Amino acid sequence: MLNSQRIFVNAARKYCADRGIALDVRSHGWLLVMQQGPKRRFAYGYDVGLNSSVAHRIANDKAATAELLEAFGIACVPHALFLSPKLSAYIPPAGSWETMLGLLEQNCDGLVVKPNEGTSGHLVFRVRSKPALETAVNRIFALELNLAISPYLAIQDEVRVVLIDHVPLVVYSKRRPSITGDGVRTMLELAVAAMPPERLTAVLSGIAGDQDQAALDTIPPAGQRHALNWRHNLDSGAEPVVLEHGETRESCIRIAVEAAKSIGLRFGSIDVVQVDGAWRVLEINSGVMMEALSQQHPNLVDAAYATALDKVFE
Repeated sequence: MLNSQRIFVNAARKYCADRGIALDVRSHGWLLVMQQGPKRRFAYGYDVGLNSSVAHRIANDKAATAELLEAFGIACVPHALFLSPKLSAYIPPAGSWETMLGLLEQNCDGLVVKPNEGTSGHLVFRVRSKPALETAVNRIFALELNLAISPYLAIQDEVRVVLIDHVPLVVYSKRRPSITGDGVRTMLELAVAAMPPERLTAVLSGIAGDQDQAALDTIPPAGQRHALNWRHNLDSGAEPVVLEHGETRESCIRIAVEAAKSIGLRFGSIDVVQVDGAWRVLEINSGVMMEALSQQHPNLVDAAYATALDKVFE
């Protein structure tokens, strides 16, 4: 999809047209210039300019976010920062590899290794051995200057809370793709039979190169339900499910608001996960992407972006 066709760009076009605001789309849709009389406002990527530069940088840094949340007593998934060898001048004398191996030994269920900055689940690996850890680290450092390592957790549910000035705009769960065994077909065969081609492509691309790939050849017992991916990423085939009012929704909003307040975030999305029945923050995003949600709830997405742009033009 071209940048100029992003859901946010379309929402901005509609917003500006309805209010007589001049819109100039530049940089192939990545930079928006909005002019209303003497007021000139910008949007860059998914950032509409409501957050301070410091809040934006912290939210985009998974390790920094986790460190601050821990300091403020907010339950979160810990992330340890490691720098690329290209930044060897800034790496402690003890080095990074020994520390990474120590984390692997301490976490019997394995680790999750991913770029310290970035979204959409790109280059995210679950590792359970030294060779797998080395492969993941090398692949990330080939493209990035830093990475974050967190313990692998058996996540029961993941919910995204989109907030503006600590008020929830959208709250939705990310439902992982799954199949139910029949005792005859493999997981791959069941997935092919159950899913439309476009969603199957997203699921398989998310599994490619991961240790989950071998599981696709297994034949699950009849009646047994299996998730096709350990990730909850929407780009890997998970489906957004808008949450109605209830305890789950309210619990997620409470911890998301605490997280946003802790770093001074005005507009963004907070991903919270349920582990052993308790909710904790996974990460904070200062840019709000709702491409997948817009396929099912376009009016909800347009309304959320319109609310944010209202704040921009206050």
